Amino acid sequence: MTLSANWNFPTSISLGAGCINDVVDECRALGIERPLIVTDPGLSALPFVSKLHADCAAAGLDVGLFSDVHPNPTGEDIEAGLTIYHGGGHDGVIALGGGSSLDAGKAVALMAGQTRPLRDFEDIGDNWTRVNTSGVAPVIAIPTTAGTGSEVGRASVILDIESHEKKIIFHPLMMPKKVILDPELTLGLPAGLTAATGMDALSHSLEAFCAPAYHPMARAIAIEAIGMVKTWLPLAVQDGGNIEARTHMLVASTMGATAFQRGLGAMHALAHSLGAVFGAHHGMLNAILMPYVLKANRPVIEDDIAGLAQIIGLEGSFEAFLGWILGLRTEFGIPHDLAAIGITADCTGHIGEMSVADPSAGTNPILFDKESYSAICRAAIKGSLDLQARI
Repeated sequence: MTLSANWNFPTSISLGAGCINDVVDECRALGIERPLIVTDPGLSALPFVSKLHADCAAAGLDVGLFSDVHPNPTGEDIEAGLTIYHGGGHDGVIALGGGSSLDAGKAVALMAGQTRPLRDFEDIGDNWTRVNTSGVAPVIAIPTTAGTGSEVGRASVILDIESHEKKIIFHPLMMPKKVILDPELTLGLPAGLTAATGMDALSHSLEAFCAPAYHPMARAIAIEAIGMVKTWLPLAVQDGGNIEARTHMLVASTMGATAFQRGLGAMHALAHSLGAVFGAHHGMLNAILMPYVLKANRPVIEDDIAGLAQIIGLEGSFEAFLGWILGLRTEFGIPHDLAAIGITADCTGHIGEMSVADPSAGTNPILFDKESYSAICRAAIKGSLDLQARI
């Protein structure tokens, strides 16, 4: 089945195989004449990036390339990107890649016309009002993984290398003006990365579903996205060339990030903290943490999760949903515990402090304290789902 669409929620979105070829037209529509492509070193060497660059140049666009984005983008990455941006006189950003490249591209665009440092726009209180809105450059976002959903996010997660903390930089105008969802760009992803990014997409929708805020539209999107992940992620992992599965997973990823306007939770509070300290893959962290956080939140989410289980075709119980998550991880070869990816128990006190301070913690169904976060982390390191007595 061939799918294509044009949407304007939450921003303008084009979906379909080959729609990356429309980038020049999209630049023209946004008034971008000197775009800067922001991506990572691995992607920059691939043919489709070279073609994108050549297509822009052939159309008369004065295109540049910045590809020094780390897997966890840093403030230094953003400064380096800004140097290229200003040096080339660029007037817009084409953010291309996984969540790291998309976050970096959005942050470069935000900072293009600012005089304050990046840290002044951390998502705390009303810091976002400090932004000079006339200085925010337009962004075209092109994801190459189906996981983070950063292409429809109003924020970037940036690593502070001095404090070893991930900071969320936020402004409503960071939402890309155009999103291009081309499933052909995801066909080369290995099964392991497809699984980890897909579980990240699931974590967004699941935490959005569980968040206590009143936002029924976002909750409905989360439910549909979870059902799509259930149907299509196993097929995308089994057969990386399944264009239909890849298409649906790109959409589910975008939906997850749209839904988490309702809020995230303890999975992300812990994953942000552990990722900052250990440099582990964000999607893998969320995949491992998922059942532990579900168990910790069970006292207040049990009925909702039972209802969700029934909606997506499982037995209508918390146990059935948890069993599905555990089975999915086993099917994909995702470890059961954090120790398997090098997370050590001596970190749990510090991780507890970092997690309770993370913005995602504020919309968890239970407002855990730092000791509770430390306990969840210890349980996930040990691989013990017996959490009730610890929290």
